[in-house]
Amino acid sequence: MNIGIIGLGLIGGSLALASKKYTLGSRCYGRDINPTHVKQALTLGIIDEELTDAKLPQMDIVILAVPVDIACELVLTLLDNLNDNALVMDVGSTKTGICERVSVHPKRNQFLATHPIAGTEFSGPSAAYPELFLEQTQILCETSFTRPDLLEWALQWFRSMSMRIKEMDPKAHDQHIAYVSHLSHVSSFMLGKTVMEKEKDERAIFDMAGSGFASTVRLAKSSPSMWTPIFKQNRENLLEVLTEYIENLSAFKNDLEQQHYDQLYQTMEATNAIRSILAGINENNTKNNN
Repeated sequence: MNIGIIGLGLIGGSLALASKKYTLGSRCYGRDINPTHVKQALTLGIIDEELTDAKLPQMDIVILAVPVDIACELVLTLLDNLNDNALVMDVGSTKTGICERVSVHPKRNQFLATHPIAGTEFSGPSAAYPELFLEQTQILCETSFTRPDLLEWALQWFRSMSMRIKEMDPKAHDQHIAYVSHLSHVSSFMLGKTVMEKEKDERAIFDMAGSGFASTVRLAKSSPSMWTPIFKQNRENLLEVLTEYIENLSAFKNDLEQQHYDQLYQTMEATNAIRSILAGINENNTKNNN
């Protein structure tokens, strides 16, 4: 099994390592816009060889693990140059754009849109590890357009990594992911910006920051080169959820200004319901995996 990885960061590198661990006979080839990443991936054993244009027709699967705007630029050329039994997958955080991009390509049935709900705030080949996807959700879009034999292989591949499979419409995916992921990153970036602007004494930030602050601002360490294209592609959904978020922040600020502490308490108490929601989701996921 020849697996090509384009983009040797956290996701691409971890997929290569997971393939080596869970799929017998896997040989991984990789490329990255950053030559240093290619050298690191070779040194760390993430890939076996560099992926050149000449080797593309030899690949059984090619994974686009690059920023979503670059994925949209590369996907058609990849489909043009792969053999007739190869599968191309992207792993981006937005799905509508790339699904529309491949919709009329003659080899559309050799493409699968995926989004593994896994990651950390770290990037680059050194951040990759094979257990990243263990018990994590893998979202698939428009599977009916993917050739059945290629889809079945991909499903078995994901299951070998102990991933949970969920199918979604691309537009529904982008709408929901704006709430549960993209807004979180905006909030983290802006919290970090606000604290850094307000608190000029950096030492005080580190001395006083507890685990709550650290976990909330963790995502602010994420790569701007990855997240700017995501925000661009999911602009409309993100603007909608940001409007609601800002309204809630304004209401909280108003209650604080007016000393409406009972209202603040009720707002926070009502929001505590998220505990049972998340607990129910975790319980269902545990049952589905048993």
